[in-house]
Formats: sequence, C-alpha cells, structure tokens
Amino acid sequence: MIHILHITPHLGGGVGKAVSGLIRQSMLTNGHHHSVCALEWPEKTQFTEALEAAGCPVRQAPTAAELHAAIAAADIVQIEFWNHPAIVRALCAHPLPAMRLMVWCHVSGLYQPAIPWDLVRQAEAFLFTSPSSLELLQRHGPTPQVHVVSSGGGMDEMPQPPRKSIDSLHAGYLGSLNFSKLHPNFVRFLAAVDLPDFSVRMIGDEINRPVLEAQCRALGRPHLLEFLGYRNDVASELAQLDVLIYLLNPSHYGTAENTLLEAMAMGVVPIVLDNSSERHIVEHDRTGRIVRTPEDLARDIAWLAASPADRSRLAEAAATMVRGHYTYARMAAAFDQHYREIIVRKKRSHAFRDIFGPTPADWFLAFQPENSYFSLDGEAVPPPAGEQPSLYERTKGSVFHFLDYFPGDPRLSSWGEKLRKYGHDFPH
Repeated sequence: MIHILHITPHLGGGVGKAVSGLIRQSMLTNGHHHSVCALEWPEKTQFTEALEAAGCPVRQAPTAAELHAAIAAADIVQIEFWNHPAIVRALCAHPLPAMRLMVWCHVSGLYQPAIPWDLVRQAEAFLFTSPSSLELLQRHGPTPQVHVVSSGGGMDEMPQPPRKSIDSLHAGYLGSLNFSKLHPNFVRFLAAVDLPDFSVRMIGDEINRPVLEAQCRALGRPHLLEFLGYRNDVASELAQLDVLIYLLNPSHYGTAENTLLEAMAMGVVPIVLDNSSERHIVEHDRTGRIVRTPEDLARDIAWLAASPADRSRLAEAAATMVRGHYTYARMAAAFDQHYREIIVRKKRSHAFRDIFGPTPADWFLAFQPENSYFSLDGEAVPPPAGEQPSLYERTKGSVFHFLDYFPGDPRLSSWGEKLRKYGHDFPH
C-alpha cells in the first residue's frame, strides 16, 4: 500500500471534483492510502465531506509544522498545481522534507499563467490534464517525466435523459462569465444567429452580467441572454438543453473542461471554438461542432435547429465517447501506474525557492509569460481590462489575488496600484 499526500489550495470546483473522484476510486480499486492537506478553508464542503465519508483524512488550513509532518510521513507527495498563491507559499515559505514529488497541473500553461519549467524538471512525475499542454514540449524540449492524465472523470455516472427529436432548440452556456474564460465577443457571436425567439440560458455566477446585458442592448438584442445564476444541480440544467454554446477566450487557462464533458455526457451537442483544449475533446461533426466565426455559429445553429436527426446523431456520439473515456476508473488506473513507477525512487529534497524565487513578487512573476506586462517590471502602461482581462481578476492568480495573501510586498503593491490607475474598465 502506497501513502499519497495531496496538497491542494482547496477542494472546491473542478479540482475538488477531480481529486475526490481520483482518491475514492484509487482507495477502492488499488488499495492505496490517501490523505489531503487543503491549504485554505472551502467555501463549499461537498467534496471534503465525500472524501471523509470514504475514509480519506482531510486537514484544512494546516500549520507549517502540520504540513511538514504530513510530507515527511507520505510515500509520495502529489501537488494539485496551478498559480494559486497558497500553493507557492506552502512550497517556498519554509524548507520542506525530502519527498517523491508528483505534480498534477490543472492549467494548460500555453498562455497565462505560464508553468515554471524548472518545476517540471524537478518533479519525479509531472502530469498535465490535457494533451494540449504537450505543445509546450516544442518550446522546452523532450522531458521524460511529462505525461497526461485528464482531470475529467465520473462522466459515466452522469444521468442521460432521453432526447426527443423535436423542432425547437434550447441553447445554453454553463460556466464562468469572467472574460479571462468566456470569449470577450461572446455576445457578438450569438447576435449573428437569426432565428425567431433565439436566446441562450446563462448558468453560472453573474460576475459580468451588467456588461453582457449592455452588449446585448447595444446590438439591438436585449433578450438574447437569459441569466439563471449559479446552480448546484448542474445535471437538471443540462437536461433542459439541446446545445451548449461553449465559446471560450482563445487564451483561456482551462484544460479538461468538466462543464463541456458533463454536457456531452448528457447528450447536449457542444459548439466550441477552435481552441487547443477544446480541439482535444470535441471532434468536428462527430461529437460536436467547431466554429471560427460568428457566421459559422449562425450557420450551425440554423442547421441544428432544422435537423433534429443530425442533432441526435451528434448527441449520441458525444455521450458515448465521453462516458467511455472520462471515468474515474481510467483516471485511477493511470495514476496507479505512475505511483508504482516513482515509489521505487529515493526521496530527495527540492529547492522550491530556486524555482520560484525568494519573495512573493518573484513567486508571482514565475507564472508570467515572457511577453507579459510584468516582465517589464511594471514600467510600461498596462493594457486596459478589456484587452487583457486576466490582469484584472480578483482571483485566478492575479496581482490582486497575490496581494490578498501578501499585502506588504512592495512590488505587488506597486503593480496593483498601476493596474487600478490604468484599468479604466476595471470591473472590481
């Protein structure tokens, strides 16, 4: 039996679903012992409760001493990794015991945030969550410890409501309304659709609702979007949709796209843009549609509305593919192979400060692409929020997120003040 310690910023959202599903399946089928150190208290306890019910110990907001002891006791330390200030603080604030290091990376690294490549080289195993991230090997060269294990799982457990071939078409979008994820021209794409009474159900936190509504009014389509807010019962919402219009920012940070997978598992036909992560999930005209322009979208929506038989064909193929491929059993089997490969190696020390730097500002810079505004040390005028929305996030590893954790850092404070000054449409 191998003891795996998972260190994660939290157990919420997509990472909570993936980690809890992996651990419960691994304990059941492989007999490994898992424990979790969640570095901050959760807003929602669903996945924490599921883990504890399965017999997996979960320690919330551990002290430095508690984290040190947990690492020392583990056979393998698995970092659930993205550019969250809590994770880099845990790695860099104090020297840590020797470990066998596995990193499961929950961002693509293709755009913002970047992935510190020295961390990839340091780990005994570095696992991406989407094949799209393998494009990074073209920049950095072959790296034998790099593999891919999708964080999408449990799709075979999703309900599959019967789909009737009817003339009406119900379209929706489910997920973040933040423009670092949602395409900034989402409304303009939708406005190209010229069907009577066409509207899109918007399911998710309503952070940018006023902006999106203003865009609809400006295009003369005030009723184009129907905002439903956050919903706990995702399956019930998806059961009412025929088509998921999932148009994301081309430089978004996502990988496995659980929302997209859940929709496909339930027989909702996806329409996505030709972005790297989505291309590795949706096969054009077999499991969904890939569009590039508003005109493409308008043509495909009109076609799907007029052709229930083609809608059913795509829906069935999407559900079959996702339910067969994105399961916790496959996920746990892949991890079991990697656990067994690295358990034979000796534990060793990792100098995380050499990777990320000595100060919180350096830790933040470690995630910035080479051509980012911050690579200029903030001397240039930053772009407005409408052009580079990720700079102006309150969370998601932004300057403001790091400032919440390290308010006394002078460089972070300087960058934050300059962004507030020049971000004329700063949404917060």
